[in-house]
Amino acid sequence: MHHHYILHKPYGFLSQFITHAQRQKKKHRFLGELYNFAEGTMSIGRLDRASEGLLLLTTDGKVSHEITGKKYEKEYYAQLDGVITDEALEQLRKGVDITVDGHAYTTLPGLAKRIDPPGFEARQPPVRDDRHGPTSWISIIIREGKFRQVRKMTAAVGFPTLRLVRVRVAGVWLGDLRRGEVREVQQFDGVTEVQE
Repeated sequence: MHHHYILHKPYGFLSQFITHAQRQKKKHRFLGELYNFAEGTMSIGRLDRASEGLLLLTTDGKVSHEITGKKYEKEYYAQLDGVITDEALEQLRKGVDITVDGHAYTTLPGLAKRIDPPGFEARQPPVRDDRHGPTSWISIIIREGKFRQVRKMTAAVGFPTLRLVRVRVAGVWLGDLRRGEVREVQQFDGVTEVQE
């Protein structure tokens, strides 16, 4: 029997369970500190150390491979440095040029819009304060998952990401999960293919 989990990954944690490097053990925090996961649990996709939010985990490699594909939407809320312009939002929707593994890459078209600041718990450590200039929040929906893709996209249009929270994978939402909370589920309800 396979196990499936929904996790609100906190800032500062790596999307892995262990490391064999002694220096990393002292320097980083790992998912295994948050919950007693079943043996063989793996994260479906990753969030970098500085990113927060929804992380799906499973012991079923087939489910993991299926969900990481391009047919499922991933939605993020991003707090940006500065007040984003209509032109920058349109660039994000059309796709922007970023670098992936040292090579030029143009992201697929997606969705991007301004949103009101969401009611997330304050991040620890906190994001910089208003004395350093205004910020704005956007929702951005992509179907890819390149390394640090959303951060690279917003930087490419002139509005670097200060805080990044994944709120949805397909039809699975972060919902009311608090930072560091884990919920075991029978299956990932709402994971349906995006219609072409």
